[in-house]
Amino acid sequence: MENMYLGLLRICVRRGLNLVVRDAHKASSDPYVVITLGKQKLKTHRVENSLNPEWNEELTLCIEDPCMPVKLEVYDYDTLTFDDNMGGAEIDIRPLIEVVKMELENFADGTIIKKIFPSRENYLAEESCVVFKDKKVVQDMRLRLKNIESGEIEIQLQWIDLPGSKGA
Repeated sequence: MENMYLGLLRICVRRGLNLVVRDAHKASSDPYVVITLGKQKLKTHRVENSLNPEWNEELTLCIEDPCMPVKLEVYDYDTLTFDDNMGGAEIDIRPLIEVVKMELENFADGTIIKKIFPSRENYLAEESCVVFKDKKVVQDMRLRLKNIESGEIEIQLQWIDLPGSKGA
């Protein structure tokens, strides 16, 4: 049986803010981000000696099930030992998918279609908006990392329709 994807999710991992120190000898970290969805696993390059790294890297996942959580983990690269965990978050793509299903042709460029507020059920550090921009559906997010003292990750989601896909 062939896989029928709804579409592609492009995740631009922009930057980290106030990440935790994992290399005590230099009071810094060498962070990189790992994004997983089912068996798909993608990672950014590492930024050396930074607690506020700038990645600006685009990673793309194939989406089959919009209810399946996209997991984001931040790690500190270590040469001689296992990489240290610096926290994680889950990305809820359902609000983005709901907007993708709408008839958007009539919306003006830059229209905010949906607002999502931080809650106990999500990892948002601040309000996130799904916007119709340049004929695309995009969502900027600032995610608060869990199970860690501090740290946030800024990302942008963008939906990409696949020709012949079953659509969102």
